[in-house]
Amino acid sequence: MTIVLSARNLRKTYTSPHEVRVLEDVSLDLHAGESLAIMGKSGEGKTTLLHILGTLERPCSGSLHIKNQDAVQGSYDHLRNQEIGFVFQSFNLLEDYTVIENVLMPARIARMSTSPSSPMHKRALELLEEVGLSERAGFPAKLLSGGEKQRAAIARALLNDPALLLADEPSGNLDAGNSEKIHQILLDCCRKKGKTLVIVTHDRQLAALMDRQLVLKEGHLYEKDGD
Repeated sequence: MTIVLSARNLRKTYTSPHEVRVLEDVSLDLHAGESLAIMGKSGEGKTTLLHILGTLERPCSGSLHIKNQDAVQGSYDHLRNQEIGFVFQSFNLLEDYTVIENVLMPARIARMSTSPSSPMHKRALELLEEVGLSERAGFPAKLLSGGEKQRAAIARALLNDPALLLADEPSGNLDAGNSEKIHQILLDCCRKKGKTLVIVTHDRQLAALMDRQLVLKEGHLYEKDGD
């Protein structure tokens, strides 16, 4: 199977206001179409690890390759925009923009055409249909419910057809019914679209749906015990 992400000996230490070692020696391979849950107690560094895997932060040492491209050295803005999709707990939508304008944001950042006749606009509409929001396309994002906002965020994350989808507590702000919908959408993206999916979560039921479960503890990744 094709390796989408390969991390070796990642280390991360914060030095201000005092030294905190967050990641000690993290290595990880992820294959195309694979789903992974990263679990662990609060404060263990799960979000930091996800940010490093998504090139939002740099490790202090170690290597990271995404689609055989170096994701630590040099500029990786293009790599992040084209190969990685992000889904955050807080949605991160522009509240006064319409739903479709939010979904199209990655294309705008990439300076691609987003006009109503453009391929990206067509793709955005198709993604909104897939997540059940086609009738909300012209609504300001601030009018959506929490579950709808997260579905819009997933559509946005998929716009540029990334190989890797990273989700940080994607249902942490949602009720049980909406959480189940979000979980199913994310899993369908992985299984039907061949995306590699990494989810940071405290939700054991969600983690159990993933192909693999790892626990971050004291800076190291471990296979989850079968409890």
